[in-house]
Amino acid sequence: MKSFIRQVLEKLLKEEAPISDIIFVLPSKRAGAFLLNELSMLSSESIFAPKIYSIEEFAEEVSGLKSIDNTTTLFEFYEVYQKLTSKEELENFETFLAWAQSLIHDFNEIDRYLIDAEKFFDYLADIQDINHWSKQNRTELIENYLKFWAQLPQYYSVLKENLVAKEQGYQGLIYRTAASKIPDYASENSNQNYVFLGFNALNSAEQVIFQELLEKQLATVYWDIDNVFLKDYHHEASLFIREYLKDWPFYQDNPLNPGIEEYKEEKDISITGIPKNVGQAKYLAELLAEKSEAELEKTAIVLGDESLLLPILNSLPPNVKDLNITMGFPLKNAPVTSLFNSLFDLHTKSGSSYYYRNVIAIVNHPSLHQILKPYASKFIQKINKENTVYLKLEDIQDNFPEELKQFIGWCFNDWKNSAKIAIENFQNIVFSIKNILKEEQTSQLQLEFLYHFHKLLNQLQTLNNTYPHINSLTALRNFYNEIMSTQSLDFQGRPFKGLQLMGMLESRALDFENVIITSVNEGTLPSGKSNNSFIPYDLKKSYNLPTYREKDAVYTYHFYRLLQRAKKVTLLYNTESGGLNSGEKSRFLTQLEIEKQPRHELKINTVSPKVPTVNNELKVIEKTPAMIEKLKGLANYGFSPSALTSYIRNPLDFYYQYVLGVKEEEEVEETVAYNTLGTVIHDSLEEFYQPLEGQFLTEAHILDFRKRIGQEVATQFHKTYTKSPILQGKNYLIFEIAKRYLSNFFDLESNRLKNGEEIKIVKIEQNLKTKITVPELDFPVYIKGKVDRVENCNGITRIIDYKTGKVEQSKIEIVDWENITTDYDKYSKSFQVLAYATMMKNEENLSLPLEGGIISFKNLKGGLLKFAKREKARGGAKDFSISEDTFEAYQDQLKKLITEICNPAIPFTEKEI
Repeated sequence: MKSFIRQVLEKLLKEEAPISDIIFVLPSKRAGAFLLNELSMLSSESIFAPKIYSIEEFAEEVSGLKSIDNTTTLFEFYEVYQKLTSKEELENFETFLAWAQSLIHDFNEIDRYLIDAEKFFDYLADIQDINHWSKQNRTELIENYLKFWAQLPQYYSVLKENLVAKEQGYQGLIYRTAASKIPDYASENSNQNYVFLGFNALNSAEQVIFQELLEKQLATVYWDIDNVFLKDYHHEASLFIREYLKDWPFYQDNPLNPGIEEYKEEKDISITGIPKNVGQAKYLAELLAEKSEAELEKTAIVLGDESLLLPILNSLPPNVKDLNITMGFPLKNAPVTSLFNSLFDLHTKSGSSYYYRNVIAIVNHPSLHQILKPYASKFIQKINKENTVYLKLEDIQDNFPEELKQFIGWCFNDWKNSAKIAIENFQNIVFSIKNILKEEQTSQLQLEFLYHFHKLLNQLQTLNNTYPHINSLTALRNFYNEIMSTQSLDFQGRPFKGLQLMGMLESRALDFENVIITSVNEGTLPSGKSNNSFIPYDLKKSYNLPTYREKDAVYTYHFYRLLQRAKKVTLLYNTESGGLNSGEKSRFLTQLEIEKQPRHELKINTVSPKVPTVNNELKVIEKTPAMIEKLKGLANYGFSPSALTSYIRNPLDFYYQYVLGVKEEEEVEETVAYNTLGTVIHDSLEEFYQPLEGQFLTEAHILDFRKRIGQEVATQFHKTYTKSPILQGKNYLIFEIAKRYLSNFFDLESNRLKNGEEIKIVKIEQNLKTKITVPELDFPVYIKGKVDRVENCNGITRIIDYKTGKVEQSKIEIVDWENITTDYDKYSKSFQVLAYATMMKNEENLSLPLEGGIISFKNLKGGLLKFAKREKARGGAKDFSISEDTFEAYQDQLKKLITEICNPAIPFTEKEI
C-alpha cells in the first residue's frame, strides 16, 4: 500500500525542480512529520529538508499575527467590554464568562468565513428585535438585552483593533488578516513553489489563500478524494471538493487530474457491535493479540470517542511492544486534580467552619499521604468518634504537629475569596508534594503531572496579574476549569514505529493498511447537532456559515478517507444505550452496507463477553477448632440476648459479629441514627429513674422529670452524638422527637398512677449474668445482659424492656415453643424478655409468678405490652404470667440453641432473609 503522501512525493521527485525548494502546507503538524519520514525513505541521497507548515502556521506567516489562546482572548474581550459598557449595565467577570465563550466562537466563525461583520450583526440585532416586537410590553430587561445585541458590532471591531495593534489574534482573526494580505504575500514570494496536500473542508479565508496562489501559479493542490465519492453527487465525503471544482475559477481552465481509484480495491471490512465502551476496549485487545509485530507496524487505532484512551491503554496485550499515541492524556484525569477540586470545594463554601467531608477529602487525599501520615488517619478517626460535622481551623491545626502547621495553613487558612492567595497556596502545595516525591524517588509520572500543574498555575498567575478581573474564587475556579479542559500530558513515543493510536482529526492525510475505528455510533461519528452559538440556523445558512450538516460532512470525509487505501478495516460500535449514547450504530455503517463495493468483503456481527453462571448458594462456614475455642470464650463471658437473637435471625451475622469480631466502620452521623436516638432515650430514663431504686414512684417525681426533659436530652445528645449544639435541620427535629417521646412516656406513667397502680422501682439498667447448665457441653455457659427496668406493680414484679421502635402486642406472644429459636420476626421480642426474666429470677431470687413486657415508644397507647402464652395462633385465652413452667419451656429451647451454636458438627449456615 502506497500512502497518499508517498504518492505525491514520488510525483514531485520526478519533476525537475528540487524538492528542497518546495514549501509544503498540510492540515496538521503530524502529517508534516510523516511527510519528512516518507521523504527520507524515498530520497537516495542527502538533501535539505523542505520547509513544512501546518495550515495554522502558514496563516500566521501570511498575516504577521501571533496566535493567542481562547483564555487570553476572553481577558482581552472583557477589557473591551468594560470600556464600551456603562457601569450600570456592566456585568462582573464571572457572569461575563457564561456568555462570552459562545460569542468569541461566533467571532471566530465570522472571521474565518470572511463575513461582513457590521451587516451581519445588524441582521442579528434585527432578528432579536423582531423576537421582542411588542414595544408596549418591553421591560427594562428586554431593552437592555436588545441594546446588547446592538452593541455587538462595536465589541467586535474594538477587540479586533486592540489585538491587531498588539500583533496578536485569535484563529479567525489570523485567517481573515491572512486572506487580506495574501496578494501582497504572493507578490513578495513570487519565486516560491507551494504544495498543499491532504485538505478537504476549507473555510472562506483558506479558499482565498489557495485560489490566490493557484491563480498566480505559485501553488499546486493535491486533493485526496476517490472517484467513487467524487462522482457520487449525493455522497458527503466529496461535498466540499466538488464545490471547489465547480466554483473556483482556476478549475474552469485547469480541470482536476484523474481522481484516485483505490476505494474499489479488495478490502476486508468487519462491523462489530459490542456492549459498553469497556467491551470495545477488551475486544480490541483480543484483535491486537492476534496480530504479528509486522502487522502492528501497519495498524492504526482511531478513537471515535477519545475518552476510550485509558481503557484501551489498560487493555493492551503483551505483544504490543511499540506504541505511538498522538493524543495527550487529559490533565483533568490526573490523580492530583481531585485534590485541587477538593480545595476549591472547601473554600468556595462560605462560613466560619468547614464541612467534615471536605476536610477529610483533603487530608486523606493520596497525594498528601506521604506528607500528613500518620496524623491524617488519627484525625479522621477522631472526627468519626466525636461525630464532628463542622470543624474550625483551630480544630484541624490542633491535630497536626508544629512542622506541618504551615502546610495545613496553606490548605485551610481563610483564602479571603482572593484568587491571588489561592494561586500562591496551590503553588506551595505543589512544591511540597514535589519535594516529598523526589525524596521518595517514586513515580516519575506523578512528578510530570505536578510539573504541568505548576505551568498551569503560572499561567493563571500571569493572567491574573495582567488582567485583574478574577476577583473571586468562583471566577478563578471557572478559569481553572476552562484551562484544564484543554491541558493534556503528551505521550513520548516513536512516531513511525509500532502501533499508532490517534483521534479522528489526527488521521488527516495519513494512511494505514489496517484500520480499527472505535465508537462508530450515531452521535459520536458523526457527532450530530450541537449548538454553542448565538447565531440562528437560518442566519448561518444565509451567510454560508457551517452548520451541523457541514460538520457531518467533515467527519464523513475523514471516515471514508481512512478506508480508501486500507486493506483490513474493523469498525466497532457500542450496542448499549446509556448516558448520551443511544446505542444506535452510525449511519456510516448502514451506508457501507447499502453501497457495498463488489470487491469488498463485508462481515457484520455482534459479540458479547462470556458471563459465567453464578450460583447464588447460601454460604456455609464449617466450624474450626479455633472457632470452637472462641465460642467457649463467648460462653464463659456470657451470651447476650441480642447475640442469641442475631444467630436466630442469621447464623452468618452471628459468625461475623461475635466470632470474627467484625464491627461496622465508625462514620460521622450527619443525621441522628435511629440507634443513637434509642441510646439517648434509654440513658435519659436511666438518669431519671435510677435514684428511685427501692422507692415508690409518685406524681411529684414525674413532675420533676418533666421539668428536666430538655436539659437531660441535650446532655445525652452531647454525650452520645456530638458536642456541637443541635439547633438546626433534621437533627433539631429528632431532638424534639426525643423530648416528645419522654413527655408521652411520663403521661403514660402518670395515667398508671391515677388509675390506682402502685409502682415501686426495683432495678434500673441492672447488669446481670447467670449460669445456664447445658449437659451436652463440657464448659461453663452464661447469659448476660442489662435489663432496662424492673418494677413491682401492685405486688407483681415486672421485667420491662424499652423499644424506641414500633412493637405490636402480637410480637410478644408465643404459641409454639419450638418456634422461639427459629422465627426471628415473630418471637425475637419474647425471647429477649424471657432472657432478662431468667437472669433476674436466678440472680435476684424473685418470687413467681412474674410478668414481662415491652414499652414501645411508637406505641405508647398500647401501654405495657405484656408477654403472653396463647393456646392457639388465633383466638383463645392469654396467660400473661411467667411461671415455673414458662421458665422450664424457655430454658429447654435456650439450651438447644446454645448447644447448636457450640456444636462443632453444625456449621454456620446462612439464612435467606
